[in-house]
Parts: sequence; C-alpha cells; structure tokens
Amino acid sequence: MIQKKDALNRKIFSLFLVTLFLGIASMIGYLFHRLEFSETNIVIVYILFVLLSARLTSGYSYGIISSIASTFTYNYLFTEPYFTFQVNDPGYIMTFIIMTVTAVITSALTSRVKQNAIESSRKETETRALYQLTNHLTDAIDMHDIAKITAEAISEIFSYKIGFLCFDENGVPEKSFVQQISKDKQIYREVDDVMQIKYRIEELRTAYYMNEEFCDWPIYGRETILGILRIPKEISENLNDSQIKLLHTMLESTALAMDRLMESKQRLKSKEEMVQERYRGNLLRAISHDIRTPLSGIMGTAEILMDMTKEKEEEFELVTAIYKDADWLRSLVENILNLTKLQEGKLILNKQFEALEELIGSAIGHFSRRTLDFEITVDLPEKIILIPVDAKLIMQVLINLIDNAMKHSEVNSEIRIKVIEIESKKEVEVSVIDSGEGITYKDLPNIFQMFYTSNCRITDVKHGIGLGLSICEAIVQAHGGTIKAENRQNNNGAVFSFTLPMEEKTNE
Repeated sequence: MIQKKDALNRKIFSLFLVTLFLGIASMIGYLFHRLEFSETNIVIVYILFVLLSARLTSGYSYGIISSIASTFTYNYLFTEPYFTFQVNDPGYIMTFIIMTVTAVITSALTSRVKQNAIESSRKETETRALYQLTNHLTDAIDMHDIAKITAEAISEIFSYKIGFLCFDENGVPEKSFVQQISKDKQIYREVDDVMQIKYRIEELRTAYYMNEEFCDWPIYGRETILGILRIPKEISENLNDSQIKLLHTMLESTALAMDRLMESKQRLKSKEEMVQERYRGNLLRAISHDIRTPLSGIMGTAEILMDMTKEKEEEFELVTAIYKDADWLRSLVENILNLTKLQEGKLILNKQFEALEELIGSAIGHFSRRTLDFEITVDLPEKIILIPVDAKLIMQVLINLIDNAMKHSEVNSEIRIKVIEIESKKEVEVSVIDSGEGITYKDLPNIFQMFYTSNCRITDVKHGIGLGLSICEAIVQAHGGTIKAENRQNNNGAVFSFTLPMEEKTNE
C-alpha cells in the first residue's frame, strides 16, 4: 500500500513538472516572439525544457509526453494562423516533425544517461555495503558478533528494525535475537516459539517464511542452518529484484563468515583434543611399561606356587586367583600398549607368511591353565593355510576373541574356532563361537567401540574396560580384512568372525 501511494505521488509530481516546464517555455517563447527573435530560438527553448523534463522526472514516458506537447504548443501559439492547430505554410509540417523527433531523441538520451547514473550510484552503494560488511565480518570473534554486524549493515541499506537470530551447534534457534532499532542502538528480544521456528525453517520451501511481524530469511551453512535474518514484513514485501539479489549476496557473505568461524573453533578443539590424547597416550604407555615387569614376576611366582601346591588345598585356589588376575592385568597392559601405537600410527606391520593353525594353537596355548575349564575345539581345512600377517598382532586378535568368549560363557561350555577358506575372494575367515548369553540388540551396533562395555551381561564383566574388541578391529583392518559380531542362529552364544587376505596386496 505504501509503495503504491509513493508511486502515485511520483507520477503526479512528474506530470506537474512537465506542465510547469511547458508553461515556462511558452512564456519565454512568447517573449522572444514579441522581441521578434527568429522561430528557431523558440524551438530551442522548447527542446531545452524537454531535456529538463527528462532529467528531473522518472522514466522515458514523461520526456516523450513533453516532446509531443511542446510541438503542439509551439504550433498553437507561434505559427500562423495563431491559436489553432492549422498551418498556412506546408514547410511548418517538416519543422514540427523534425522538432518532435529531435525532442524525443534528446529526451530518450537524457533519460538513459539519468538511468545509467542512478544504476551506477546504486551499484556503488551496494559494493560499498558489501565491502564494509565483509571487512567487519573478518574481525568478528563469535557468532553473536557476526549477528550484530550483519543486522547493522543490512539495516543501513534497507531499513532499521532488522533482526538476526543465531542457531546453536545442534541446529536449534537461540532464545533471543539481536535487532537494530536505530543507527547506533541494538536490543535483544526474547523468542517464544523456538522449536516452532526450527520446524518452520526445516520445512521451508520458499525463500523466506512470513509470520505476524517478520519475514524470516534462513542463512544456510555447509552442513546446517546457521541463523535467520528477520526483516519486517512491510520492508520485505516491497523489495525489488536488485534488492533481493543484494540481500542474497550479503547473506552468503554472512554464511561464509559463520562457517569460517565454526571451522576455526573446530580446528582449535581438535588440536586441544590431539594434545590431550598425546598426553594420555604417553601416560598410558609409561604406566603400562612400568606395570608389565612386576606382573611377569607375579605370574611366574604364582606358577611356581601352583606347581608346589596340591589342587585340592585352599592355598591352590588362592594362588590360582592371583595368577588369573595377574594374567588379566598383563593382557590389559598389552592391549593398552597396542592401543597407543594404533592411535599414534606407530604400529608397523611385520608381515610374513604364517601357518594359520600354528597361530591358533599358540593363542590357545596362551590359556594353558584356563583351557581346562572349557571345551575348545578347532575346525580347520585339510590343507595348510598360509597367510601374510604380523603373527604377534594376529595372535593378539585371537587371544582377545578367545578371552572374550571365556568371559561370557559358563564353565565347561564349548568354545569353537572355525576356519573357512573363501577361494572366490582369496581370503580366509576365522570364527570364534561361544555358548554364552549372546549379544543384546542394544550392544550389537556398539560392540567394537572403544571403551564400550555392556551393562546387561550376566557373567563377570568387571574385568572388561572395552579395549579388546576395538583393538581387534583396528588390527584386522590394518591387515586389509574385516571383522563382525553376531548372535548364533539356533543356539545360545555369539559368533565373532574376521577375514584376512591370503595374498599380499600391492599398490598398482
């Protein structure tokens, strides 16, 4: 409504100027006529005021109207017979045509120059605004600083009362937004419908969303919505194409600045985490090295005492418990050391062709005293399988999987190790199958995550800190294989399977 009223006022003013200039030109022409100046001078006077009309009015139409009106007025006032539109001399007709064409051409050229000047001025203003916005955004220290700078810069171009609502790292609008209410003053306003705004913007299919007070223009980052520019309805509805284009450009500059700030914070956070991880790794490695030596002495002494004591005596059970706990600690130390090497990329694979059955036998032998409590069976192909692996690391995988099966199975239950050669893929699959309680559906997706332990296990889980399986995954993947966990189909228990390539892969 305001825009239509302004357009009508401009039209009325332009018509008034055309009429005024036509009257002034006629008065000057009448003076020249009384002073007996030549008719050429009077024609030039009319052309002059046609140029003024084109210069001071908007659009080509008023210059053309002024040109035609000037020709008819000159004919009516200054050609015989006077005060009629008739002419006695046919040569005047050519004069009128030339006068009209000259006036129209000069009016069009003047209007074009004027439009070019207006367009150049507009582009200069927009370029200056974009430069100032970009320049100020580089000095922003946080998201709220960017919001204030953007609201101020856009308000100076369009109008005041423009606001900016930031979103947090989770893509949720904040509970307040900044609004520019004057050239030097900003205020913060509360937001009542935070989740409703989030829903509206996520479901938005147009350039902006209109509510009772604002038109909300979203600012999109690379991965999520970063904020909303809140433009009052009466301003947003009256934006022309060039203003909308400028607005999009300014919003893109703002989005780039916000993305850059988020990436900078993320890099700083990652750097801090890397430093903390390095300190943690150094601490774990130092502690593990210091613990490993006394643990070996404890296990050796416990073995001697076990050999010196009869199984039925109470002392034998106590020594056995000492040995088992020391053995668990030793396994934990080995896992921690391997973990630190894997995380730091210092774990170097020393691959050689090894017989898989020997690796499995060595892994089972590691549990020489515990195997008496379980029935361990091995299902191997008839032919000897040689695979290129780091024997020490693959033994660690087998030890961790067998140990995991023992922890989650009842005493005297069966633990089966099954080996299958997959000739089509040129790889071998090793499965460790237990008869325990299995894996809950809640735990199954997270079973290989570092430091993940289940709270649902019915067996002794106090000895698990969630490193063994994650280390198995890292070692198998380093060998170019895969590992998975699943429950048995027709019986209780779980199956942990990993594959290893039977040939050394070369980079082509």
